[in-house]
Amino acid sequence: MQWFHDWWRIDVIDAGKGPLLLSFVAFVITFVITRSITRMIRAGRGPFHNMSNGGVHLHHSTPGIILLVVGAFTAVGSVGRTPWDYVAAVLVGIGASLVLDEFAMIFHLEDVYWSREGQLSVNVVTLAAACVGLAAVGVSPVDVPGLGDTEQLVRGGVVTALLFHLVLVATTALKGKYPTAVIGFFASPVTWVAAVRLARPTSPWARWFYTPDKKKRAEHRAETFDTRWDPVRSRWDDFIGGTPTS
Repeated sequence: MQWFHDWWRIDVIDAGKGPLLLSFVAFVITFVITRSITRMIRAGRGPFHNMSNGGVHLHHSTPGIILLVVGAFTAVGSVGRTPWDYVAAVLVGIGASLVLDEFAMIFHLEDVYWSREGQLSVNVVTLAAACVGLAAVGVSPVDVPGLGDTEQLVRGGVVTALLFHLVLVATTALKGKYPTAVIGFFASPVTWVAAVRLARPTSPWARWFYTPDKKKRAEHRAETFDTRWDPVRSRWDDFIGGTPTS
């Protein structure tokens, strides 16, 4: 367990990432509890039920926004690593989870929670959890361990590498691979592959640079990819968020 002790001391405590890690844990636990409760309500099991006020259904994104705002102002108002930083971290984690769990409803401006469109929330939560989790455990595109202040040549190389990395991330996003671009921002090898492969046929990159023949190749590749992986993604979304009714 020495590796865990070293990781905890260097990458979490010394790096000041205690609040971020706590926020990540609160985010994940809140999402699991929220989805469990909503699925029980949907199935008519347990003591839980929908809440309403004057005939208006109270969505859990409402208290989520309140907690998120309170947590944000608490973080801004706290000084140093005081206990309030950790309070703010918990509030932000819980609030963000409640809001993103209903992201699809906010995006579509209608109640699509249990529809196929509503599974966008599961994708957003999964992506957010992955990125925050990577940052919490010490994965960062700008961390340069052991770099001294006088090592100008090394710093120049690092800056050049980071700029190149950002170009690859932007290229991946322009190719329509938005989740891959976000993950690749933290895990650079992901963008090395995604940036050189064919773009999605509806992406800005395909519209700007692809000839009709190359666009057909992109459409064929996208169709093959979606045929293979869409069922896997759908099963994952159904497992996490519940099978949609439409």
